This record gives sequence, C-alpha cells and structure tokens, in this order.
Amino acid sequence: MQRDRSSNSGKGRAAPLALLALAVGAFGIGTTEFVIMGLLPEIADDYGVSIPTAGLLVTGYALGVVVGAPLLTVLGNRAGRKKMLMLLMGLFVLGNLVSALAPSFGLMLTGRVVASLAHGSFFGIGSVVAAGLVAPDRKAAAIATMFTGLTVANIVGVPLGTFVGQVVGWRTTFAAVAALGVLGLLGIARLVPDTPRPLGTRLGGELGAFRNPQVLLAMAMTVLGFGGVFAAITYIAPMMTEVAGYSDGAVTWLLVLFGIGMFLGNLLGGRYADRALMPLLYVTLGGLALVLALFTFAAHHKVLAAVAIALVGALGFATVPPLQKRVLDQAHGAPTLASAVNIGAFNLGNALAAWLGGLVISAGLGYTAPNWVGALLAAAALGLALWSAVLERRAPVQDAAGATAPAPAPVHH
Repeated sequence: MQRDRSSNSGKGRAAPLALLALAVGAFGIGTTEFVIMGLLPEIADDYGVSIPTAGLLVTGYALGVVVGAPLLTVLGNRAGRKKMLMLLMGLFVLGNLVSALAPSFGLMLTGRVVASLAHGSFFGIGSVVAAGLVAPDRKAAAIATMFTGLTVANIVGVPLGTFVGQVVGWRTTFAAVAALGVLGLLGIARLVPDTPRPLGTRLGGELGAFRNPQVLLAMAMTVLGFGGVFAAITYIAPMMTEVAGYSDGAVTWLLVLFGIGMFLGNLLGGRYADRALMPLLYVTLGGLALVLALFTFAAHHKVLAAVAIALVGALGFATVPPLQKRVLDQAHGAPTLASAVNIGAFNLGNALAAWLGGLVISAGLGYTAPNWVGALLAAAALGLALWSAVLERRAPVQDAAGATAPAPAPVHH
C-alpha cells in the first residue's frame, strides 16, 4: 500500500504542470476550430463564395477530425503517448500555415483538413494521459482541466482572432494560430511525462471496446448533443448581424459570451461528472434542446440572443467531461482508441450540424432555422441517454469493470 501512496503522490506533483501543457495545446486547437465562425463572411468575400459554401470550412475540419482520430491513433498505437502528442501538434502547425497562405478556397480547405487530422487524436490521447495523472475519483476533473484550454480559447483566442481577422486580415489570424501550436508543442515536450503505451495493449483489444453497446451509445449522444451546439454556432455571425441587428464588430463580443458559457459549463461538467454522471447528462441535454428551440425566437432580440448564446455554450460544454469519462469507463482497459473516436464523434456532430444548417439556410428558411435543427439533435441525444440508462439498469453486470456501474459487482480473479 505504501508504494501506491508514493506513486499517487508523484502523480499529484506532476499533474498540474502536465495538465497545463495539455491545456495550452488545447487552447491552440480550440482557437483554430472556433475562430472560423466569426470569420466566415470575410473568408467568403475574399474567395468569392457564398456563406453556405464557406461553411464547408467547418464541415471539412470536422470530418478531418472524424477520420484523423481513429487513423492517427491506430498508426501511433506503438508509439509513446507523449511522442504522439508532439507529432500531432506538429501536424496542426503545418495545417494552419497552409490555411494562412492559401491562394484558393480549395487550398484553404485542404489546410483546414490537415490541421484537423491532429485534433481528435490529440484530445483522445490527451484525455487518457490526463485521466492517468490523477486518482480514479478525479478523472473527469482532470479531463475538464485539459478542455479548459479549449474553452478559454473561446474567451480569449477566438474573439481576439476574430478581431484581428476583421481588422488586419484573416490570414494573420491563422498565422498566429500556427505560432500557438508551436508554443503547445514546446510545452508538451517540456512538461508532459513520458508515458509509453501500456504493456499488453493491442489494437484488437482497443477495437474490442466497440462491442460494448454503451460505448456506442455514448458516442451517439456525443454526435447528436454537440451537433445541437454547432447547428446554432456555425452560422452565428450572419444570424446575429442579419436577424438580431448586431454590427460585424459585435460578433467578437458575442463569441466571448459563448466562450464564457463554454468555460463555466466545462467546469460544471468536470465538477459533477465524477459524482452524478447520467443525471448531469439528462439536465444538460434537456436544457440544451429547450434553449436551442427558444433561440429561434430569442435571435430577434439583442439581449435575449446574447443570453441564449451563453447558455448554448454552457449547456453544450457541460456534456463534454461526462461523455468523455463515460467512454473511458465503458472502454475499461483499452481506452485510447475509444477516447480518440469519441473526440471524432464530437466533430461528426459538428459536421452534420454545419451541413444541415447550410441546407435549411439554402432552402430559404432563414438564418434562425439551424436552431431548430440543433434542438431536434439535442432532444435525440437526451432520448439516447435515457435509453442507455434503461439498458444499464437491465444488465448491470456488464459494467462491473466500469466506474459508472449502478452498484458494486463482485470481482472474480
């Protein structure tokens, strides 16, 4: 027992700095993922394309995450986790440099996809590393700490990047994001402990986690729930300027509100997911569906629109730590690939929502129509959460190895 306490003590000392390094990488990734929302009109004008076509920069990035998450995780299966995190940040830097210099829309889209390939594996592997740095009852909090970088990006990085993009030019924004990636790479190299792949872990074992229906249900909740967020936020700039009556410059401050909501929601999710994971999902997904439905009407009023944006960020990101922890719990013993694929699932939701939002706008239903799409997606995610709980109550023995089992099960050696 003394050795265990000593090991935990070492973990405790190393954890804050390592989590800080992961958060810095997450800050850079979060900035490039979300800053595109505020710059869609400028990029569309520069390349001479429509707003829905420019929305492909969101869809393309999200699909790149979906593909890159499992692909790069599998390719890096034999590498140490720290080495993989460093390689992924290098790929991220390259993609943003391509975007900053792209002479055509097609090359700009290519740069977005290259950068996005690193995204899923970074957060997937990073979640496993973060959870491994702390005691079992602090896993969701550690994951939330890493994702704090992503949420702070929306308070500082995205609004600042949007402002710079509108005043100086959007290419400068992407060059600055590439520099952030270099900073993240250096932080990981310096502060994250070298954690090689656990002995005995094989690709077959990682793939076996997907035989658990609870893993698949959690990923489906991720796709639909986070899709609800992106349905509204992808087209936030034209919605706020054309419907609510805000100026172009005000979009920056509205994105700050969204970022503050994300930050607070992430903290809430990290605080309560270790204690009451499923009830937290019921509340956040139900609340998200309701707020998105009301956003359709609130978008016509400046103050109500601002409140709705903050609530969408808070409720959406309160689902991130519990959903990521649920996948880690249910994929017990082989979490790396499942964790990365779940990050891909967040972005599959982003891509689905951006595409559906573009469809309803192109159909002439107006800039508020994507909010209804988001409300339906979030409501569907709530339905899956309730179904998951019913299945778990019927077959609690399946989760004996997972931390979320409803009652302790006997362990057979």
